[in-house]
Amino acid sequence: MNQETLLKLQKYASLVVKVGVNVQPKQLLVINSPVDCAPFTRLLVEEGYKAGAKNVMVRWSDDINNKTYYTYVEEEEIKAFPDYLLHQFEYIVREKAAVISISAPTPGLLKDVNPKKMQLSSIVMNEKVGFYRKHMMGNGSQWCVIAYPTIAWAVKVFPNLEETEAFNTLLDKILEASRVRNNNDPVREWEEHIHILAKHNRLLNEHQFESLHFKNALGTDLTVHLVENHIWGGGGERSQNDVMFAPNIPTEETFTMPHKHKVNGRVVSTKPLNYQGKLIEDFTLDFVDGKVVGYDAKSEKEALKSLLELDEGSSRLGEVALISYDSPISKSNILFFNTLFDENASCHLALGNAYTMNVVGGHGMSDAELEAIGYNKSIAHVDFMFGSRDMEVVGTKKDGTKVILFQNGNFVI
Repeated sequence: MNQETLLKLQKYASLVVKVGVNVQPKQLLVINSPVDCAPFTRLLVEEGYKAGAKNVMVRWSDDINNKTYYTYVEEEEIKAFPDYLLHQFEYIVREKAAVISISAPTPGLLKDVNPKKMQLSSIVMNEKVGFYRKHMMGNGSQWCVIAYPTIAWAVKVFPNLEETEAFNTLLDKILEASRVRNNNDPVREWEEHIHILAKHNRLLNEHQFESLHFKNALGTDLTVHLVENHIWGGGGERSQNDVMFAPNIPTEETFTMPHKHKVNGRVVSTKPLNYQGKLIEDFTLDFVDGKVVGYDAKSEKEALKSLLELDEGSSRLGEVALISYDSPISKSNILFFNTLFDENASCHLALGNAYTMNVVGGHGMSDAELEAIGYNKSIAHVDFMFGSRDMEVVGTKKDGTKVILFQNGNFVI
């Protein structure tokens, strides 16, 4: 690694720690990292301590080992969730730790693995440590998802390049999308970017649309009703311990909560969905009263079926996000095979769990109160992209007033 790249990675690590999770003095920092990302993870650890973290816990993972596990493990063993892992998650929540997760997928790696085993693993994880997911999705403490390349991911994105060149090219694109360059201050640029997204959020919150209608030439014709007193968020968030943070680096979205029972029509995907290592391509979903009642896919239809049948909420929506087609990531014209990036290239929806932050008073509501307003609960939260260059979005207010939000794929308000 040359000195110039090292300096940019140090700036990236500093950005993630200072803006991404905004580590507070004497706070525990947890880093979820693939083993292939160890060089960058070490920089994050150092930046965490420099920022005043009392301790930095690294939780390693490995895609190859995961594939081997799912290939050979018996279902009964999957059900036997170990106590040490339970105690670890309890500790993270109890400490209100800041959590950084590095996204570095290996697209298609698990295509030959029995999807029922992965589905069972998801169910068991939710039963045992669902409290952790609820804590993080409710902004119980700061969290941030970022990316760092691996060879396997890089050659999937750039198949015509030699491995080292593909890795370096993907790294450059990740840093560029994250606003990290040789001659800039990424922390300052991110503060400005978050301010711009906050303006979008305020404008949408003032309108309090009852529903949004999406339509394009590919066949999307979908009406999404929003819960009452919904909140548009995106860019910067505030945790329940009153600390500002940026959940995703990069991010271009402004998003809110759909009503789980009030989504109707068809949506057509515009980018592949990498779900549990399987690449679901060219899929359609048909909604009636909020639930997917029909679906199809060009590839990995069984993986899509597994997602939709994971639980009752996984066949309903938990998020709707607006992103101009002319976003920086979209303009790069790169398919990253990684939701963190591809979701920021176009409007997207999420199947599964909603965020309590997207409704007034949501963090303090009981499950019954959330259910009553149309909140969707699930062990899944899977984003997929459906925005296009010709997407039109029209918002309808409670008095019937219609406002054009998108024309030709971009914001017009």
